[in-house]
Formats: sequence, C-alpha cells, structure tokens
Amino acid sequence: MSEESLRPNLPPLALHVPEPRFRPGDPVDFAEVAIPPADAARRPDTSAPAAEFHELAYTLVRVLDEDNQAVGAWNPRLAPEVLRRMLRSMARTRAFDERMFRAQRQGKTSFYMKCTGEEAVAVAATLALDYEDMCFPSYRQQGIIITRDYPLVEMMNQIYSNSGDKLHGKQLPIMYSARDTGFFSISGNLTTQYPQAVGWAMASAAKGDTRIAAAWCGEGSTAEGDFHSACTFAAVYRAPVIFNVVNNQWAISSFSGFAGAEATTFAARAIGYGIAGLRVDGNDALAVYAATKWAAERARTNQGPTLIEHFTYRAEGHSTSDDPSQYRSAEEATAWPLGDPIARLKAHLVAIGEWDDERHADMDREVAEEVRAAQKEAEKNGVLGHGLHQPLDSLFDGVFEEMPWHLREQQAQMVAEEAASGRPWARK
Repeated sequence: MSEESLRPNLPPLALHVPEPRFRPGDPVDFAEVAIPPADAARRPDTSAPAAEFHELAYTLVRVLDEDNQAVGAWNPRLAPEVLRRMLRSMARTRAFDERMFRAQRQGKTSFYMKCTGEEAVAVAATLALDYEDMCFPSYRQQGIIITRDYPLVEMMNQIYSNSGDKLHGKQLPIMYSARDTGFFSISGNLTTQYPQAVGWAMASAAKGDTRIAAAWCGEGSTAEGDFHSACTFAAVYRAPVIFNVVNNQWAISSFSGFAGAEATTFAARAIGYGIAGLRVDGNDALAVYAATKWAAERARTNQGPTLIEHFTYRAEGHSTSDDPSQYRSAEEATAWPLGDPIARLKAHLVAIGEWDDERHADMDREVAEEVRAAQKEAEKNGVLGHGLHQPLDSLFDGVFEEMPWHLREQQAQMVAEEAASGRPWARK
C-alpha cells in the first residue's frame, strides 16, 4: 500500500497491554473491587433456564455478612457440626501445606504448591458434593482429598516419590491420583481435566448413573482451548458437570487481566455457551457450599452444567519455584477485601456460639500434630535425594496393560546396561 493511500485523518491502531494495578512497593487499595451485601443475590430455582439469571455472573453470591452471620437466600443453614468439620478440613489443609512447604525448603522434595487463602474453594465444594461424585482438580485443590480423609501419609509418599509412592515416582510432586476417593489424576498441562470431566459426566449419564463430575481450573486456564471445547460439549449434551474457575487474581507471574478479567467476569463466559453461570465469594465457605449444592442439584436433575467463578486471592507464591515479591505488592495478601476463609468461618462459628478461641487453638495444635506424625511415618519410606526409591526397570510399568515387544526389548537392554555398570538399581 502506497503512502498516498493511507488515511491521515484516522489515528493509528494500537494494542492494549493489560497492566496490574499494583507492582512491588506500591501501596494497595482494593476500593475498586465491588462487594455487594451478603443478602443481595437472588437464588433461582434449580430448574430455571440459564438465560433467566444472567446477572448472577456479574455480582457475588455471598452468605456471611459484616457481622459474621449467615444471611440471604443462599444461606445453606448448615448444622454446627458440619461447619466445624468444614473448618477443621481447611485447617488440616493449611497445616499440611505449611509442613510440606518446609519439607521442600529442606530439600526433601523438589516442588510444592500451597493453596493458602483458597482452602474454601476445595473444602466447602467437596462437602457439598456426594462422596461418589468424581472430582477433576487442578494442582491447588489438595483440600478435596484431605476433606475426603485420604491418608496424609499417602499424599506425602507421592510428594517424596519414595518407596511408598503408589504412583512409583512417575508424577511430579503434588499430582496425586486417588480413584477410590473420587480424585482424578492431576495433570501438569493446563485444563486437560475439563474435557475429561465432561467425558466422564457424559458417560455417567449414558449409563443411567446418578454420579456427577466437578472440575477446577485457574482463571488463566480459561484461555486454553480445552476450556472452550469442554464448555461446548457440556452445553450441547447438557452434561452433568460443574465447572469451577478459581479466580485467584494471579497466574505464575501474570495477573488475571491477561486472561480477560479487565473486560468482564469469568462467570460471564457461561452466558455465551448458554449454561448457568455464578460468581461467588470464594473466601466465604458457606457461599461456596451453597453454590456447589445448587449446581449439583441442577446436574442431577438433568438441567445441564454450571460454571462457578470463585473470586478469591492467591495469598502466597504460585509454587516453591516462585517469588511473588518480584511482580506484585507485598501488601496485596493482607489488603484483600474478602479476608481469609478460615478466619471468616471461625468468626461465624464464634458469633453463633458454636466455637471459641480456646477450641480453635486446640484444633490447630491437633491438626499440626497429625500432619507432623504423618510426615514422620512417610519419611520412613525415604525422601528425595536419598537414593532411587523405585526399581529402575519399573520405569516401563503402568503404561500399557500388556507391555509391547519393543518396550520389553528396551527394558531388557536397560537392565543389562545397569548390571554392567555395577549400579544396583534394577529390580531384584
């Protein structure tokens, strides 16, 4: 195109590059975050068409008010013993995270990811689901299997890749797999679990079963193609599945704006697919429970999928390999206006006369001791760096039901080379 053909009366095109509001050293003010009253969101009937409540994708479903009382149409009216179990599960999860974080810093494992500040997203949702429902988690929902009482020792064995690791050291630490606990194998590839959850849910419906599926991903993962493929299939076939989008504001070092948060909410993505969408206070355990229970009833009554955006905050680094002080203000975690999920549930139980500081301190000591004892037991099976804990030729196991001939040849060659080297790693 010649210069003469350009239109000088028009401004040049430009791209928008998202920029987080706060950088390291900046003062933090979350005044722009709109937080509606706890009783503001209406609760539609679970049989209502998704098109009738689009506004729920743009507000926040909340239950706990400023006085720590459970109010509004979404109040699940849980018994105190259920609330105490919810609180304890979140406390166990945080205690587990703290000890495994220290284990990584001590060189006992190569990697760990904490879910500090996001415990309610996994724990409260799990309590709202049936035990037989299948969960397809991302890598920050360890609260699911902790709530379902999967042995902490088994989780630690997997983290250490030791001789007790049921996955034989073939998975990155924290990528658990617990089929009997309804916990689908974690994948390090983002959002692969979404189409898997839809497929599982479709199979359950095709068989005339009653179990539903629930999947979790981070807000950044909604930019992956797998997310949109899953939404399409779920919408078309009305699959009995719950899509949980954990909007914790940050990916590894890029903020949620790079996934589209500046344009609209993540719950709003449900509207384009014609499925139910809710935006929930992810630090309000009762709101997470209520929204999940509502979505599960829709799924079980063949009303189709629901997408729930959990509006929360990742209080610590992405993983033990991350230093968040390099890209965000240190004040953000404490300034987050929705608070801490454990502190908020504790305050609610105290407010209704079902808890106190002394019992809370006792609980914290109990779960800390439980985690410490589990760690001591797991470390009897070895930790990272204290030798190869799995027989080397087991590297070929667990892939094919019947190992093909060419892999058998490679296995035999490897064993022979190891024997010749004098290293004792082959299976005896």
